[in-house]
Amino acid sequence: MDAATILRIKPELRQFLRQFDGCFGRVTTRRYLDVYVEGQLGPLQRKSVEPMADAAGEPPRNLQQFLSAFRWDQDAVRDLVQRHVAAAHFDANSVGVFDETTFVKKGDQTAGVQHQYCGAVGKQENCVMSVHLSYATPDGFHCLLDGEVYLPEGTWHEDRARCRKAGVPDDYVHRAKWQMALDQHARASANGVRMEWVTCDEAYSRVGELRRTLEARGQNYVAEVPTNFAVWTSPPRALYRAHARDQEGSGSRGRPAGLRLKIKNNPRVEARNLLKYSPLLRREPWVAYRVKEGAKGPMVWEAKRIMVWPADADGLPGAPCHLLVARNALKPDEVKYFVSNAPPTTKVETLLLVAFSRWTIERVFEDCKEELGMDHFEVRQFKSVQRHLILSCVSHLFLAEFSRKHGGQKKS
Repeated sequence: MDAATILRIKPELRQFLRQFDGCFGRVTTRRYLDVYVEGQLGPLQRKSVEPMADAAGEPPRNLQQFLSAFRWDQDAVRDLVQRHVAAAHFDANSVGVFDETTFVKKGDQTAGVQHQYCGAVGKQENCVMSVHLSYATPDGFHCLLDGEVYLPEGTWHEDRARCRKAGVPDDYVHRAKWQMALDQHARASANGVRMEWVTCDEAYSRVGELRRTLEARGQNYVAEVPTNFAVWTSPPRALYRAHARDQEGSGSRGRPAGLRLKIKNNPRVEARNLLKYSPLLRREPWVAYRVKEGAKGPMVWEAKRIMVWPADADGLPGAPCHLLVARNALKPDEVKYFVSNAPPTTKVETLLLVAFSRWTIERVFEDCKEELGMDHFEVRQFKSVQRHLILSCVSHLFLAEFSRKHGGQKKS
């Protein structure tokens, strides 16, 4: 947004931000919310604390203290973002998306920083990673609902002295990205956000516990899985085996009671091999679908699906699910595999559109970095980085609503 636009929207922005008043104990602290969000939305080239403070005529230290030391409840701000979205943007076909983003950072002092694959530059780099949940509706609205700093396991979680130096609370420990995603889903649901669908890439869904937990919560999902994801094309037979009787003097109880697969049974098959060899899948025709409009025209993928049975936590057949296979119509060697717990009657087109809704969070990250400077932060302490992520959710929500209300054009 340019300076003229910012001046025009200030009354609307101030009205929008009033809903967060109760998250701030003092008026003197609350006014820095306006300064920060206006700075992110403004025309500054660099949107770190110092230039934002200078533009507002504030001492930079005050804005630094707003992130690091002043008393206000960032969790309550996040909850209000989610309740606002739940009330204002409910849609029966909404999609939640799990994904992470990275921020290149030099040195080793910033909370969570380590040398790892950095999607922002497409190679190994020193960076901080954060995990997010976004929300999208078919009419083009999308925003961030949550965001958290990812704490690496070896270099941070096990070095609590380093954590304390960076302000990481003792109870903030390493969680896998899929565990963070489930926590964020639970929070959004508790705040009234209803997502008809959830989707994610294989980094999250390769873990069966994520899929099973979403299933237990009654959440429909369409999740990408790796090519070696193994399933049964028909449910194998299982037998119940009771405890073996004690052998006199042995003290052995034998194997515990429970279901066991029969020794002679059809094996699980990897998804990529099903595409090559399974008669069930091979006889399904490829059907072309337009998944979105791109800058160079429509993106078309061909798809087919069958019902399969993945293994549960005990290695036994779980509930049947869709195995959706999609290939790029222009690059047939580019093939993706998805599983879904949707009702069996769900249309292939619906599953495919949900699966490819992941582009919406990529667009949100792009907006947050290019328009709001989400990657410009120069703070190092954990609380400051975490608060910055939540404030970026606030700024992006206003930007998304303002663009929608005033006819802002969406990028493809």
